[in-house]
Amino acid sequence: MIDERQAVAAFAALGQEHRLRIVRQLVTAGPDGMAAGMLAEAVGVSGTNLSFHLKELSHAGLVTSRREGRSIIYSAAYPDLSELIQFLMRDCCQGRPEVCAPAVAALAACCLPTGDTPHA
Repeated sequence: MIDERQAVAAFAALGQEHRLRIVRQLVTAGPDGMAAGMLAEAVGVSGTNLSFHLKELSHAGLVTSRREGRSIIYSAAYPDLSELIQFLMRDCCQGRPEVCAPAVAALAACCLPTGDTPHA
C-alpha cells in the first residue's frame, strides 16, 4: 500500500507537463509499452529530454522498462498507478457513495470487458 511520502513523490513527478503526457501515453499503450523513440515522438520531446523525464518517473515508481533486443521498452507501472488512485480515493465517500460514483463509473467504463456491467 502506498504511503503519503510515496504519493507526494509520484504527484511531484506527474506535476510536469511532459511527464504527465508520457504516463498517459504509456497507459494508453497498454502493458506491451512503447519503444523509447516512438514514445518521444508521440509526446513531442527529444530523446535526451525523454530520458530525463523517464528517470524521474521511474524513481517515482510510475514507469518500468525492459530491454528487447536493441530497444528499451517503457511501460506504465499499473500496480503503482492503481495504488496512487486508491490513495486519493480512500475514504472519499464518508458514507456518501454519490461522491465517488462518477470516478467509479468512469473507471468501470474503460476497464470492464465489453458486455460486462459494474457491480453495485
